[in-house]
Amino acid sequence: MSERTDLSKWALLSIGAAVLTIALKTLAWWLTGSVGLLSDAAESVVNLVAAIGAFIALRIAAKPSDDDHNFGHAKSEYFSAVVEGAMIVVAAGFILFSSIERLLHPREIESVGIGLGISVLASIVNGLVAWKLMSVGRRFRSAALEADGKHLLTDVWTTAGVIVGVALVALTGWGPLDSIVAIAVAINIVVVGWHLVRDSTMGLMDTVIPDAERAAVDRVLDRFRADGVDFHDVRTRESGHVRFVQFHMLVPGDWTVRRGHDLAEDVEAALRADVEDLHCAVHLEPIDDPRSYEPWRR
Repeated sequence: MSERTDLSKWALLSIGAAVLTIALKTLAWWLTGSVGLLSDAAESVVNLVAAIGAFIALRIAAKPSDDDHNFGHAKSEYFSAVVEGAMIVVAAGFILFSSIERLLHPREIESVGIGLGISVLASIVNGLVAWKLMSVGRRFRSAALEADGKHLLTDVWTTAGVIVGVALVALTGWGPLDSIVAIAVAINIVVVGWHLVRDSTMGLMDTVIPDAERAAVDRVLDRFRADGVDFHDVRTRESGHVRFVQFHMLVPGDWTVRRGHDLAEDVEAALRADVEDLHCAVHLEPIDDPRSYEPWRR
C-alpha cells in the first residue's frame, strides 16, 4: 500500500496564521470595544484548535500501515472535525452570550478606523492561507487540509460581515446593530461546523468514491469485457486520500488459474493507471457456475 505524504507542515502554516489573527483581532476588539470584533476573535480561537487537530491528524495519516492498521491511517484526518465541531459550539455560545450582554448593556464603539484596518489585515492573512490550504488539500485529497482551508475562508467572510456591521454602527449611531451582526456570526459558525462534521462523518462511513472516479473504473472494466469475461458485484469506498474497489471477475470455467490471474493483473494495472491511489481486490469466478450469480451479489 502506498504511504501518505506528510502534509502536517501545511497545518503548521494554519496554526501560525491563527495565532497571528487572534492577536490582530483581539487588538482590534480592545481598541474599539466592538462585540462583533470580539466574536470574530473568538472564531479565530476555533481556527487555532482546528489547525492543531488537523496537524495531529495529518501526522497520524502519514504513518505507514502496520500490524494493527493493515489499511493504513488515512481515516485519521476525519477525526480532526470532531475537535473542531466541539470548539465551534463553545465559540458560538461565547459569542451569543457576549452579544446578548451587549444588547442589554450597550456601549459606544471607539477607534473604529484603526480597529477595522487591523481586522482587514487579519482577513488578508486568513484569505491567503485558506487559498493555499485548499489548493494543497485538493491536490493531495486531504480532508483535513481542505476542511481547514474552507473554515479559514469562511472566517474571511465572517470578518467582512463584522466589519460591515461596525462600519454601519459608526455611520448610523445605532449600537444594537453591532450585537445583531455578532449573533449572525455565531449562527454562521454553527452552520459551517455542521457541514464540516457531516462531511467528515460521511468519510468514516465508507462512502463510495466520487462519481468521476467510479465512471473511470467502469470504463476500464468495459474495456476488458469480451466473450466469456465479465464483471459484477463492483463495490467502492474511500478512506482519506485512498480509494478502494473490489469486484468479481467472471471468466470461462475451463481457463487455468494462471490465465485468470494474468488477466486480473492486467485489469488491476489499468485501474491503478486511471484512478490515483486506488487499491483493488479481485475475486475470480467461473462464468458458467450458477453460484456466481447468487442473490447476495450486486
